[in-house]
Amino acid sequence: MSLRKQIEDKLNQALKAKDKNIYPTLRLIVSAIKDAEIAGRSKGQKEIKDSEIISLLKKMIKQRNESSEVYEKAGRKELLENEKKEIDVINIFLPKQLSEDETKKICQETIKSVGASSMKDIGKIMGVLKSKYADSLDFSKVSVILKEILN
Repeated sequence: MSLRKQIEDKLNQALKAKDKNIYPTLRLIVSAIKDAEIAGRSKGQKEIKDSEIISLLKKMIKQRNESSEVYEKAGRKELLENEKKEIDVINIFLPKQLSEDETKKICQETIKSVGASSMKDIGKIMGVLKSKYADSLDFSKVSVILKEILN
């Protein structure tokens, strides 16, 4: 079953159950997918791929994380809680992210395989990591880990 179909099914279940914690976020996701599809039509694309949906969901989470930081600094706890709930709902549809220890191990192995020795080689390392682990690594953590290892 496609990711889009899973999201739409979950939305229908939430609407039937009148689950006000989930369905507004699911509606936002479905709307964002439709917007991306409409934008893709101008390029001749008929349907959005699961990988594009995953990228879209990651972008939505990044936006909510940034908003969360702002709300936390401003002391707006009710808005912060709302953002965290939305992040939890979006995370349901993303592939499981690797833990920090697993990420460190993968980074170290990639550094050895590429033969990197300094920060100048970070582009090569990131390229390899993105080609192999695009869906399972949090690249904001990866950059921090790589800087620690290479310095």
